[in-house]
Amino acid sequence: MDTSLIFKAYDVRGTYPDQLDEVVTRAIGSAFADYVAAPAVVVGRDMRSSGVALSLAFAEGVRARGVEVIDIGLASTDLLYFASGYLDAPAAMFTASHNPAAYNGIKLCQAGAKPIGTDTGLRDIEIATHAYLANPASGTLAPLRERRLIDEWVDHVHSFVDVDALTRLRIVADTANGMGGLVAPAVFADLPFEVEILYPELDGTFPNHPADPLNPENIVDLQRRVLESGADVGLAFDGDADRVFLVDERAQPLSGSTTTAMVASVMLERHPGATVLYNVICSRAVPEVIAESGGVGVRTRVGHSYIKQVMADTGAIFGGEHSGHYYYRDNYRADSGIITAMVVLELLSRSRRPLSEVAAPYVRYADSGEINTRVDDPAGVVAAIAEHARASGAAVDELDGLSATYEDWWFNVRASNTEPLLRLNVEARDAASCDAHVAELLTLIKEKS
Repeated sequence: MDTSLIFKAYDVRGTYPDQLDEVVTRAIGSAFADYVAAPAVVVGRDMRSSGVALSLAFAEGVRARGVEVIDIGLASTDLLYFASGYLDAPAAMFTASHNPAAYNGIKLCQAGAKPIGTDTGLRDIEIATHAYLANPASGTLAPLRERRLIDEWVDHVHSFVDVDALTRLRIVADTANGMGGLVAPAVFADLPFEVEILYPELDGTFPNHPADPLNPENIVDLQRRVLESGADVGLAFDGDADRVFLVDERAQPLSGSTTTAMVASVMLERHPGATVLYNVICSRAVPEVIAESGGVGVRTRVGHSYIKQVMADTGAIFGGEHSGHYYYRDNYRADSGIITAMVVLELLSRSRRPLSEVAAPYVRYADSGEINTRVDDPAGVVAAIAEHARASGAAVDELDGLSATYEDWWFNVRASNTEPLLRLNVEARDAASCDAHVAELLTLIKEKS
């Protein structure tokens, strides 16, 4: 089997069973056990039907190398990261996040939820996987024991807010038949909220809509229900519930950048002068808010493994991505959708104002969202656009793809890690200007392709 199809930049992911099956995951388990060289490994899974067989095969591969497995069962990815930190053990989460039902995958981390990506061990694990596919590990299996940590996780999530400050907010949460259906009810229980969960049943076939809240089509039900019920806020979780997107009381979605800016202001109020991270496609409003709040902003590449490393290097208290990932130093530097939801709910409770009013100061520019274009040579096109941007007087940097900044607008274009795609993000002072620059750049991409 060609493992290059499933080993990505940050995780393992593919369709079951043609790309990712029990034989492969058993070999990955043995390779992972060798790489982490720990006495025990934590394993969790989301609600996908293939997750049971795949996680058991992975566990068998780990145990064949003499390493104990702690099975936490059904879990959100942020719960799995918490388990890795709480138990101080390497961990593997079986999930394909927002991908369709045919997919599954594995997110791997070292003890303390330290990320594993291509440059931090995943390539070594892939190489060792090939060896175990040719010659599977054998011998007496180490123990497998079950442990449930949902109560400890709930206490941990609550520690990020003043529970006594929470007020009677009306919340609609669309968990899209994903793992939010497990963690959101547990976290919100016994709090003074009126909560309605849309599609709470754990069902990896996603019978209602895909668990990808980045696609506007997938939050339509949530928006409708927020208006119908007069809710104060809507929460949209992705499949493994490590991401959350907010919808205000008027059913208008908030961008990941706006949420990042809001949470950054809260964290800096609690930790004056702290460092906050934001990635290259976040709105320029984010570093402005960080500076205005007395913090130190640090710009990073896109992707959790990069952000977590910079967070470790800088001691940053918080980091946010436009894609809806929000990272917390006190959550083992891992991202969490439900922690972010709680921070925003406390902010709303204290402000006693509608979410639209609370968010308004953080919405300062018009953005295009991410626009994907299929090209044969993404790297070549990025290089050509960089030359054009420099010639037109832009300030250019190549931290992650190409970022070009002009006096009143900017853009970032970068190649996908997994497909022959260019990802374009544009931000400008107003919508008309943003649309005009998007049209110019799409024409340029076509010309350079």
